[in-house]
Amino acid sequence: MINHLRELWRYRELLWSWTGREIKVRYKQSLLGAAWAIVQPLGTALIFTVVFARFIHVPTDGIPYPIFSYAALLPWTFFATSVSLATDSLVRNMNLVTKIYFPREILPFASVLAGLLDFAIAAVVFVGMAIYYRVAFSWSVALVPLLLLIQVVLTLGVVLLASALNVFYRDVRFIIPLGLQLWMYLTPIIYPLSLVPERYRTLYLLNPMAGLIESYRRIIVQGEMPVLAQIAPAALVSFLLFLLAYAYFKQAEQVFADII
Repeated sequence: MINHLRELWRYRELLWSWTGREIKVRYKQSLLGAAWAIVQPLGTALIFTVVFARFIHVPTDGIPYPIFSYAALLPWTFFATSVSLATDSLVRNMNLVTKIYFPREILPFASVLAGLLDFAIAAVVFVGMAIYYRVAFSWSVALVPLLLLIQVVLTLGVVLLASALNVFYRDVRFIIPLGLQLWMYLTPIIYPLSLVPERYRTLYLLNPMAGLIESYRRIIVQGEMPVLAQIAPAALVSFLLFLLAYAYFKQAEQVFADII
């Protein structure tokens, strides 16, 4: 693993260049350009607000529903978009994979890093919403980079596994959207974690995105420290998944050119 990471570091300039290419291709000849990074989470938050705040009246632990949902949709959109785009990255760039050598993980990694730009752009809207709803940021906001690091590690683990499997089984790219949709409903985005029965909560928090989303809300919107019982399983699962997925990816990498 250390040797793989060292090799990736030697090719870091290619990673940055490919990330820049991913960003340019994503918004090339696009009418709204980078504004799409805002439209998706903001539009979804508005729909959720109408349905779950006006019609169904989902409790939000005293948080206005628009910012309650947007605070969760912001990291979730980064995760879901990165996974969706990175899954097909190896097959989409088969000409490169079959002709020249470079660490193949650069391709899915670049999709994730490009997604960070979308995350940063959409975060500006969140700051505006926080000012409108008079959310008082506390020093706990300083923990956001830690949560983001855990989420990036989780995302990298998922995309390494998904992109490698997609080389062998091309229908993986069709399974991913369904899997992400189901995963979203198993994550406290529409509803608060407090609605999950206590007897199921330990099992529920094995979903790393559940602990991450709840922690984002606590430290940003509520100004509280994350709960160790929520964030520790998320960190453990994320890093374990990354290590296992990276090992599998590098093993499968040897036959990518032959299969693609």
